[in-house]
Amino acid sequence: MAPTTQALTAERILEATEEVLRRHGPAKATVVDVARALGVSHGTVYRHFRTKAALREAVTKRWLDRTSERLSRFTAEDRDPEARLRDWLAGLFDAKRRKAGDDPDMFAAYMVLVTEAGELVGEHLDELTGQLTEIIGAGIATGVFTAADPAVAARAVFQAASCFHDPSYAREWQKPGADAEFRALVELLVRGLRN
Repeated sequence: MAPTTQALTAERILEATEEVLRRHGPAKATVVDVARALGVSHGTVYRHFRTKAALREAVTKRWLDRTSERLSRFTAEDRDPEARLRDWLAGLFDAKRRKAGDDPDMFAAYMVLVTEAGELVGEHLDELTGQLTEIIGAGIATGVFTAADPAVAARAVFQAASCFHDPSYAREWQKPGADAEFRALVELLVRGLRN
């Protein structure tokens, strides 16, 4: 990122940090590198993020939030809960697969950062299962699904689909047949919720 005369914002710092992580990887990326990319001193970066760990956590949160925000629209839609559930699961799989496939260097960097941010990851997973709980709860309320407890069902669905969203399975997502396996799993999960 070339230095500019734009006001330095947290968002600009996070964008520059992503570029630095992409270029150097998380092991070698420093706050000085981020500052250099922005054309400012590292002290200026520290005015926005008090520590390197805080900066790394903010970048990780931003990355995780992109997925949550993309999926949140399915909880707000006023349409068939079964279709919303199918679309939510497909959206999650697609988001994770694109992150891994479109920018493998950045994906690898984030996998390192995510291991440093356990609490943040836990909050992210809670948010995702919360979205699922809303969708499944709507299905129970309309009689589409028969599960007794939407939160328990949501956790079970999320866990069952883990091989299509857990980054440790990323290599499997590009293999021939992955889409067919995903569709078969979703069909099984939906049938299970209906009965």
